[in-house]
Amino acid sequence: MNAPGFRAFDAHNHLQSERFGGAQERVLTEALGQGVIGMVVNGTCESDWAAVAELARRHPMVLPSFGYHPWRLSRRSDAWINALEQRLAEFPGAGVGEIGIDRWILDPSVQTQTRWSAAMKGEKPATLAEQEEAFLQQLNLATRFNRPASIHCIQAWGRLLELFQASPLPSRGFLLHSYGGPKEMVKPFADLGAYFGFAGSFAHERKQRQCEVFQSVPLNRLLIETDAPDQMPPDALIQIPLNRPADRNPVNHPANIIGIYRFAAATFGDKFDQDVCAFSAQMELNYRNLFGRGSNA
Repeated sequence: MNAPGFRAFDAHNHLQSERFGGAQERVLTEALGQGVIGMVVNGTCESDWAAVAELARRHPMVLPSFGYHPWRLSRRSDAWINALEQRLAEFPGAGVGEIGIDRWILDPSVQTQTRWSAAMKGEKPATLAEQEEAFLQQLNLATRFNRPASIHCIQAWGRLLELFQASPLPSRGFLLHSYGGPKEMVKPFADLGAYFGFAGSFAHERKQRQCEVFQSVPLNRLLIETDAPDQMPPDALIQIPLNRPADRNPVNHPANIIGIYRFAAATFGDKFDQDVCAFSAQMELNYRNLFGRGSNA
């Protein structure tokens, strides 16, 4: 049981995903029972925005975010940007995301293209130019309406910084989801308004280098996320296991944010003497500073 005063907020997940097998209502109840007060549920393309919207309508703890993920851009309709603007008008508290740029999907190596084909069923990845055009269109919407943007980036951190430096940005800031960039870029991004998402997968030993990078992140710019159903944390941090068949990818539960908070408090919360409740209070302040009151209301 969590200590009195402990409240957790998941800064980035995809609860609308079909990988939850239609169990979203149960998952939300379980997460709330563990102390999860709010979460940002990110759409990835036009076809899943309706599911994100419905979760937000039914559950005040869900803050919706609508965007086109760079992996999904080949699916966009001619009217996609207008459809996105309509979703933002429908939900005045909604964010823009998950959006971004990704060079990894353009890697011609057999290993990368095999993984891409398995994940995306042979869809053709968008070129970097196409990704940048769609990203800037969405970033412009976030800036125009001053909405928090949740941003995906893989193997393109230098280019992302260049785009930020040349573009207007939402004054409330933006989240660098699952930040995987170098230590040297933390300050330039923070100076532009960035928050940095720490995902549970960073708690694995193989990610020790990324944990070291996060030591440079100002505590008031840190946010914790599950990226559920993806980015499984180590077994020791799992609060509620979901179906983990050997022949399929395991499903990350949003309630696992609790274990990630504890790990992060022990790793980065030296100012709080590793007090997870004090750490959670700072994370709540950060969450509300970027996303608002923490619900779609």
